[in-house]
Amino acid sequence: MIFGKKDRLVGLDIGSRTIKAAELVENKKGVCLSKFGMSDIVPGLIEEGAIKDPEAVADAIRQLFKSYSIKNHNVAISVGGYSVIVKKISVPMASEEQLQDTIQFEAEQYIPFDINDVNLDFQILGESENNPNQMNVLLVAAKQDMINEYVNLVQMAGLEPKVIDVDAFALQNVFELNYAVEDENVALIDIGASKTSLNILKGRESVFMRDVSLGCGQINQKISATTDCSLEEAESIKFGDLAGRISPEELSEIISSVVADWCTEIRRALDFFYSTYPDDQIRKIILSGGGGNIREFRQLLAVETSAEVDSINPFQNIVIDDNRFDTAYLEKIAPQASICMGLATRKVDDK
Repeated sequence: MIFGKKDRLVGLDIGSRTIKAAELVENKKGVCLSKFGMSDIVPGLIEEGAIKDPEAVADAIRQLFKSYSIKNHNVAISVGGYSVIVKKISVPMASEEQLQDTIQFEAEQYIPFDINDVNLDFQILGESENNPNQMNVLLVAAKQDMINEYVNLVQMAGLEPKVIDVDAFALQNVFELNYAVEDENVALIDIGASKTSLNILKGRESVFMRDVSLGCGQINQKISATTDCSLEEAESIKFGDLAGRISPEELSEIISSVVADWCTEIRRALDFFYSTYPDDQIRKIILSGGGGNIREFRQLLAVETSAEVDSINPFQNIVIDDNRFDTAYLEKIAPQASICMGLATRKVDDK
């Protein structure tokens, strides 16, 4: 992973509540943080991955780059949710060039959308364990209209999208950069504002992936309904600015009920994994996204899953200049920064 100046990309994570950007450089000290910034956007501009007001979001992206003096306009972005399908499939042995010609035919039986409406990509994983005449392939399909929506948004902001990744893969990249990868099952769970992605790794291979429609926005919605306030005010209340609208006990009760629902949904997804891989046990869960900061969630999930649960630190192996960055702030928002940091590891012309 050599970050030549021409190859460097800014990782741009466009969330439904927060936009984050990061740039990495590599020198004799190691991989260093060059730029980092994040800013909130108004609720409703992006809903379940759909961009409702492109001009307002593009303006927020422009302001973010201006505020943090990010001059590099080549970016890596990512997509996720139900418009993206990631699946491990087995196909007859072929070269990458041959598979390029046949992947559309191979993919058709696995994709629940019209094959003409998706962008396809793949990565050959190696020979099938069960059949020497076949090979395993990681298939990725994303709806074209969603890809076009995000490409147009980024270009509207005056930037050039060089790489379009998948949220779960960006998270995997930043995990591998910062943690020793062992031959064990690790579940990476990213809890954003409106969706949660689950990626189970065995060593460096993704063996199970699933998106669930739940997120931190549910806490805000419950606070808003309880106190009759706006979603922006609910966000402040969630972070302790109660302003007499709600008691600490009521807030705690709301958070408890929501994280209990999260644990139930995650447990269901893990049970599905266990039905496919009955001999495998997940001993470690790494959380990211806004939900990774909620201590009660970490504790309850550890009990529910009998696993060690930690929040990710995407800056763990990154060299950070204390004179340029507030390290206490980076530590606080670390789980939210994971996807943009993973995107920042990508380079121009990456597959």
